[in-house]
Amino acid sequence: MKKFFLGLFFCGLMVTACSDEDKDMLPGGETTSAIIKLGAVDYENETTRSVAQDNDVYDRVDFYIMDENGEPVRGIKSYYIPETAEIVTEGLQKGKYTLLVLGVKGDISEDGVVINKLERISDVWLSFPEEPGKPLSADYYYSKTPFEVVSKKTAEGYIEEVLLDKEVKQKRIMGKVSFDFDYNNRYVRTAMTDKAVRMSHKGFYTNFSADSIFSGKGMEGEWVLELNSTNEYRMLPAPELAVLQGNLEMKSRSYRGYEISQDYDFGVEKVEPNRISRVKIDVKHPDDNLGVIFMTRTAYDEGAYGKILQDGEPKEVYTDGNQRRFNTAEPLQVKVTDNGQLMVRFYSPRVVTGMMVKAKIPAVSQEYLDFAYFDSIPAFADVFVNIPVFEKGRVFRTESGKMIEVQKLTVEQMKNAEFKLESEDEYWKKLKQIIHGWSIGFGLYGGDPDRPDGGPVGNWMGIRPVHCREVVAFFLNFTFMIDMPEHEEILRANEDRLYGNGGVNDKVTAETVLAQMRQSRTLSVGLVYPGNGVLGLGGGSAYGAYQQAYLQHYFNTYSCEIMFHELGHVMGYNHSSSFTYGPWAQELMNNFYVNNLSKMPIDSPNYLDSKNNPNLY
Repeated sequence: MKKFFLGLFFCGLMVTACSDEDKDMLPGGETTSAIIKLGAVDYENETTRSVAQDNDVYDRVDFYIMDENGEPVRGIKSYYIPETAEIVTEGLQKGKYTLLVLGVKGDISEDGVVINKLERISDVWLSFPEEPGKPLSADYYYSKTPFEVVSKKTAEGYIEEVLLDKEVKQKRIMGKVSFDFDYNNRYVRTAMTDKAVRMSHKGFYTNFSADSIFSGKGMEGEWVLELNSTNEYRMLPAPELAVLQGNLEMKSRSYRGYEISQDYDFGVEKVEPNRISRVKIDVKHPDDNLGVIFMTRTAYDEGAYGKILQDGEPKEVYTDGNQRRFNTAEPLQVKVTDNGQLMVRFYSPRVVTGMMVKAKIPAVSQEYLDFAYFDSIPAFADVFVNIPVFEKGRVFRTESGKMIEVQKLTVEQMKNAEFKLESEDEYWKKLKQIIHGWSIGFGLYGGDPDRPDGGPVGNWMGIRPVHCREVVAFFLNFTFMIDMPEHEEILRANEDRLYGNGGVNDKVTAETVLAQMRQSRTLSVGLVYPGNGVLGLGGGSAYGAYQQAYLQHYFNTYSCEIMFHELGHVMGYNHSSSFTYGPWAQELMNNFYVNNLSKMPIDSPNYLDSKNNPNLY
């Protein structure tokens, strides 16, 4: 909670608060009263409206009402109401006056500022340190408003009337120095790792009087200011011109990982009250003409990109195979859309880091080019980003290390592009081991996920995104598992226990099983309704399990048994085989999956934490 400080004069005494009880003490009768609203104006040369304009709440307010001689008026009642930013005064007699108001936003103790008591309008109101160790932390607003109280004739006689605007606008007594950067490549800006200025100043004013006169001069000094979290600093005006001189040092990172350092000299002629002194830096960077889409974490966050299969995604979207379908051997989908954007969509419960997207564009070269680089791609990311080479010609690095200039391309020229994805991320290396991918989509089978009970129809109910994410996890692991050497070994070691639809005498070889598991398949995966005593369904392109199996496939061998039982049906086996109610599903596969989870891509339920999801049935 902010502390609010209030300074005012009543009968010559400074007070620091005013309650409702004080308001009731106002003198009655025909005494003159006025309510004055305070408001803060923005910097005079501000190009965009500041939030400060909409927030006129001060942390401290001091005000005086001065008479014609420039001395505080005695014998009146005045107070400030912080909730409404209003000054209330009562008891003024006919005459000419000046209202002086000082408003502060921020903590004056950080600036070492002293607010002095006024005896005359010419007195120093604010005293600043002679050796400021840094720019100002607080905003200091000031107004000097002449007004008059006149006699007005009424039916009952004469009364005093205050001639004063109902709202007084406050202006800052300090200025602001802003460092504005013009970049020729948007990805250079978001690749900045450090910006700092080393500047010398010639000394700022140290005094500000109640009649708005600056005086005094502080000592010269030197500051080092960072420009990573802010690009602007508050400063007092200075008695001398060329008040600031300095050097700006910028460090950025190339998408290939090396650091680039640059420096620029700058100067500020003067700092003026309530105005912005702009230091414009025209950044000339070695990567200005690069065509690579360089997605640093900053660039990604600024893009506010979406995600797929998230809670709340409409069923019409996630069950539409044109919008939500993936092959487990290609969980990271990359393509150029018809409207000229690069789409990057990731069917994965885990993040991948250091992803290089290379493109072979027949219209340009038979070599792959560095096309995009992502510091990281989050789980279930759904990225659409503009492609720089569609805007103008750019320079690209080929796979052999040459730098080539590419003229502006069209969407049509990119249609035949081939993409290659490379990363040293250990998780990505596991995903790349998925050779025999299955195509996975999601089906409702008549169920309705918008109903609290899932709208069960027969043995199906409405699958929700929380289940779809677990489907992704399971099938990434399953298709990874089928090419694990350890998996081949367990099948070969138990080949005598593998039998087909004809029963135990219908022998099936390990090679046959491996070929069936590695066969390209397309599934529409749904959620089974357990109310009829059925926990799983499978066959052809249909596959489903009940909710608990999707949640517990990581560690529960019974849940895994259900999952593999239905996979047995997908592979064409009936209940007489070992692939349903038999060793393959009930002993070999379910135990192997659980016991080897640590070797698989999705090695923990914690990535999704589905058990704590409020959208479960």
